Amino acid sequence: MPHAAAVFRSLVGIPVSKSQKPSKRAIFKSEMDLHLTKPDDWHLHLRDGKLLESVVHHSARHFGRAIVMPNLKPPITTAAAAVAYRDSILKVLPPDCDFDPMMTLYLTDDTRPEEIKLARSSGVVYAVKLYPAGATTNSQDGVTDIFGKCFSVLEEMVKQNMPLLVHGEVTDANVDIFDREKVFIETILEPLVQKLPQLKVVMEHITTMDAVKFIMSSREGCIAATVTPQHLVLNRNALFRGGLQPHNYCLPVLKREVHRQAIVSAVTSGSKRFFLGTDSAPHARNLKECTCGCAGIYNASVALSLYTKVFEEAGALDKLEAFMSFNGPDFYGLPRNSTKILMKKSSWRVPESYMFTWGEIVPMCAGQMLDWLPSDC
Repeated sequence: MPHAAAVFRSLVGIPVSKSQKPSKRAIFKSEMDLHLTKPDDWHLHLRDGKLLESVVHHSARHFGRAIVMPNLKPPITTAAAAVAYRDSILKVLPPDCDFDPMMTLYLTDDTRPEEIKLARSSGVVYAVKLYPAGATTNSQDGVTDIFGKCFSVLEEMVKQNMPLLVHGEVTDANVDIFDREKVFIETILEPLVQKLPQLKVVMEHITTMDAVKFIMSSREGCIAATVTPQHLVLNRNALFRGGLQPHNYCLPVLKREVHRQAIVSAVTSGSKRFFLGTDSAPHARNLKECTCGCAGIYNASVALSLYTKVFEEAGALDKLEAFMSFNGPDFYGLPRNSTKILMKKSSWRVPESYMFTWGEIVPMCAGQMLDWLPSDC
């Protein structure tokens, strides 16, 4: 029987090496501390107000930069609002912190090309985010008809070299929730890339083998994908094991094991098309554990530990730094970070929750032991 990883790589078009077993070099490296270029988070939710103040330090400690999502209430739809939001983030950063929040605009049916020009000239807006209306948290103001109402904006984005970040799911109630990413690729993303081949697109938080195939078959340098820790280590069983698990509920929802393994194979292959994006999304515990719980997993404090675990188990620690620290800035045309972090081979227990004056947040892997601990060099 062929090794499972080799089967998945063949299915999605990733080159298959002669052996999928960890090399002696990789095993040896996994027993040592790793000095890596400081990574960036290319998909992050920081919220605002008290929630922002409570969670920003987890990301600021581990990452040099982050693409900050604009789905606040009200959403960040203008360059002026993005500048103001960035200022509010900078005000609550820990002392002597050089974390750089990189802002995005929320695309709506009413966005105009002139706003893209203003965003580019602001110097702080790096991308525009497409939320299909109703697809996820605070997406009610999202796009209802991208080709009919947003095409002139997309054309201006090509001129301004402004990437489009895509929440890749259709919202048609007749489409099964586990198929929404696949249908989005077929009905929206593939036609969009054909109409505007020069548009830079990041398919965020991919969850399926279908997405891997699409990314691998697309033009390198124009189409890329971010990958979350939850979609690398969990499949949809994690939603129901031992009872309903609201803190494992996110959108796009977790998928079958075959999809998880396809994504693992893709990111550990060394392809430049995939890079780190946590999609860390904090919600108060009472808003997750209720009759209609919010979608989102808070992983900012454990993300680097989990990414390292995935690459170690795949025998691909030699490819970890590119995924975490190089592929993202290279795609965005930005310099790589010059500082380092240390991934220490050291067991630590994830807190059961993070307590604040206003309530608490339950992190991903709450109460579990992890084997890699990130720290400053």
